[in-house]
Amino acid sequence: MINELLFMNGYGVYVLSAFSFTLLSFTALYLVTKIQFVKEQSKFVAKFGSLNTEKANSAKSQRINKEILANATNN
Repeated sequence: MINELLFMNGYGVYVLSAFSFTLLSFTALYLVTKIQFVKEQSKFVAKFGSLNTEKANSAKSQRINKEILANATNN
């Protein structure tokens, strides 16, 4: 039973290798994206921290900055 499922009438190697490659690719893409996001987020927080009060309040009112800061405080 298990052998039939793994071999899939001769197509098992193709199907399992394609599935493995896809899973590995998605995992790598997620990790690269997550690492890049953390780098950009830390750059933003470093730059945002050096603003004076007036500029900081202006930046807080912008929609994209609100989203970034909301994510920064959650981590």
